[in-house]
Order: sequence, then C-alpha cells, then structure tokens
Amino acid sequence: LLEHFGYSFDLQVPYWHLDQAAELAADFPKTMIIINHTGLPIGRSDTNIREWCKAIETIADHQNVTIKLSGLGQANHPWSVQANREIVLEAINIFGSERCMFASNFPVDGLCADLSTIIFGYREIVDHLSDDIIASLFHQNAARIYRFI
Repeated sequence: LLEHFGYSFDLQVPYWHLDQAAELAADFPKTMIIINHTGLPIGRSDTNIREWCKAIETIADHQNVTIKLSGLGQANHPWSVQANREIVLEAINIFGSERCMFASNFPVDGLCADLSTIIFGYREIVDHLSDDIIASLFHQNAARIYRFI
C-alpha cells in the first residue's frame, strides 16, 4: 500500500539487521525506504566501524534506500566531531551525497549534547564538500525525498 499511495517507509534498524532490510528493499523496489539514525552504529572501534560499513554497503546497493545521518549519540560519551566524523563520511561515501540527509534525534540526543553542538558538528565534518552538496545534505535531499517540493 505504501507504493500505491506514493508513501515512503522510515526504518529504524540496527546495522546487524540491514541484510534483512536489503531483502525488504528488493521486495519493494518502488517504495522509498529511509534508514533512520545512520543504521545505529554501535561503538567506534575499528571493528565496529568495519562491520557497520559492510552492512551499510549491502543496503546501499538498493537505489530505493536513503539514509538519515542522525542518532549518533553514544551512552556515557559526549557527542563529538572526532567520534562521528568517520561514520558520517563513510555513509556519504557509500550512499552518495544525493541519498543522505542530516536529521535530529532530539530530545534523545540531548543526553549527549545540545542541538547546536550536533548541527555545527555535522557542518564541520562536511565543511570540505561543495556548498551544493552541503545544501543537499542539510535541506534539499530531505525536501526531495519526503516530497516537500
């Protein structure tokens, strides 16, 4: 019915279940699926990031899937550019800037930072990208994907 009515599907799933999400995307190729909270990467060790990247690559193969760069707070750790830079840049690299969008996870992420710290942190992470790509990540992609324009 989502396809019939032209709706999208926001999916919150941890990265270790993204293989199942990829099956869903394959079964419904005309329905836009939006992965919430960057696929919920857990931890920032090299092993954690490598496993998360592999899972993200699997789901990114499906052109009807996009990803929200959000929900990167970690329990008992303050939100920081250093802790999240690799996750954000890998997601953009894997999905492409046209299928990524920044989003908020407030009020939950308020446990690890205030909103301005996170938003300006995202901006710092992508500061090396072109103004057009930055505008797409912070606004235009969300407007297009959610059909606001």
